[in-house]
Amino acid sequence: MNYLDKTQLPSLADRLNHAMAERNLSQEALAASAGCTQASIQKISSGKSQKSRFLPAIARALQIDVDWLELGVVPTTQTPRDNVYRLRPRDGTPFVLGELSPWDDFTPMDDDEVALPLYKEVEIASGLGKSSVQIDEGRKVRFSSYTLRKAGIDPTNAACATNTGNSNHPLILDRATLGIDKGMTKIIDGQVYALDHDGLLRIKFLYRIPGGLRLRSFNREEYADEDYSFEQVMEQRIQIIGRVFWWSTLNPINSSLIV
Repeated sequence: MNYLDKTQLPSLADRLNHAMAERNLSQEALAASAGCTQASIQKISSGKSQKSRFLPAIARALQIDVDWLELGVVPTTQTPRDNVYRLRPRDGTPFVLGELSPWDDFTPMDDDEVALPLYKEVEIASGLGKSSVQIDEGRKVRFSSYTLRKAGIDPTNAACATNTGNSNHPLILDRATLGIDKGMTKIIDGQVYALDHDGLLRIKFLYRIPGGLRLRSFNREEYADEDYSFEQVMEQRIQIIGRVFWWSTLNPINSSLIV
């Protein structure tokens, strides 16, 4: 890869087009490798977009330095720096293993992003300690629609929730964000599902048993299996919200940092 500095390639679009030409990659091929849409690549390559959360993935697909792509900084070393790890493959071209792409509520969404609703437990106004599993209208979780489609999930059926407790530790940690496919409520033995259990949001492995349903935790040393007959399922209002297809966890040393 021939790294030209900002005097020769002043814009992000210039550098992207230069790298695509050197790698002989089309917009469609690059999009497929980077996990985004061709429209996202087109917006960057045409100069319409000066920022994208897909830049680290695009740099990986092109096997180039992400700082050069985004900022025009010509790499001078291949040693690890910050949270970017650059290695030199056999042909001598640096590539990026990974980098966080920060964003906040004010960062515009890319064409390939969707804002998924977030489920939570809400105390019922009448009190008595009762709760209901409802969508939190004030919060959304960003997700790549390309990733959802690749996993066979209709973005309109996707939602998120937050895990609480240690019943599935260490597989799913407390406060983990979960991706839920609401279009999949059919029980597949051994799959993880999000449940509304009489107003409680629960994350459990489900199994069909004769005449009923079994809820299982990953942490079986502390949490025994729960078997319910179909009559009990109806009485206790156990409803399947959807199958859990993804989870992500921040694991700070000080749990008080979690908000």
